[in-house]
Amino acid sequence: SAVVFPKKIATEQQSLMVVKRLLAVAVSCITYLRGIFPESAYGTRYMDDVCVKILREDKNCPGSTQLVKWMLGCYDALQKKYVTGVCLAADQCNNYWLCLQTVTECYHFKFKYTHNGPLLDFGSKDKKSDSTITCADTKKASILLIRKIYVLMQNLSPLPNDVCLTMKLLYYDEVTPPDYQPPGFKEAEYRGMMFNEEPMYLNVGEVPTPFHMLKLKITTEKQRMENVDKNILKQGETAEPLQVCGVSRGDAEEESQDM
Repeated sequence: SAVVFPKKIATEQQSLMVVKRLLAVAVSCITYLRGIFPESAYGTRYMDDVCVKILREDKNCPGSTQLVKWMLGCYDALQKKYVTGVCLAADQCNNYWLCLQTVTECYHFKFKYTHNGPLLDFGSKDKKSDSTITCADTKKASILLIRKIYVLMQNLSPLPNDVCLTMKLLYYDEVTPPDYQPPGFKEAEYRGMMFNEEPMYLNVGEVPTPFHMLKLKITTEKQRMENVDKNILKQGETAEPLQVCGVSRGDAEEESQDM
């Protein structure tokens, strides 16, 4: 019933497992708090002192089953070190025929890998290039990321009722075979992305391990942020326990804002 962190992350496989679990928790948290799927599509888990909902296959909810299959495809691409990004977007279903993909909210996970073991340098402003990433660092950053997702999702204005989810994977072209397609995915025709309203870009956070780096950026329509107190975004950094359970369910890089 718990999302357990290993006592140490000494191997690339251990690091990969942490990244997979964190991606699952983050995607589940976002879809639950944004009211994408019904309560029955989630199980309850604990991540340290944070109670979270984890997406699961539900025969009564084909959408959640499809997203679980997409996640398994993501895991395959992560295992092979092909994927550089996962873009989960809430689209307006009735505009899907347009040449441009009309997006109302987008959640972009970025991945980096290192071949040098525990020494990482991903250009972080607050880390030395030769700093060693410990398991405690990874755990702290993971919990902080989920807290920030929780705070932001709870305070954004609701999504429209007619949204559909799409997931796209971005690859490292220099290492990914041209014919590679992970399970559940197919080659997509490129369609540009547009927002009906002015978008706002948010750098939510990043989680380093000795072998990986996961970053999350969220783009939403600026009007959804108008009623959000900017100080609310710092609440995720508090030590108070956050309960994601029992939530009421009714409710790009340019000019990015850090949370």
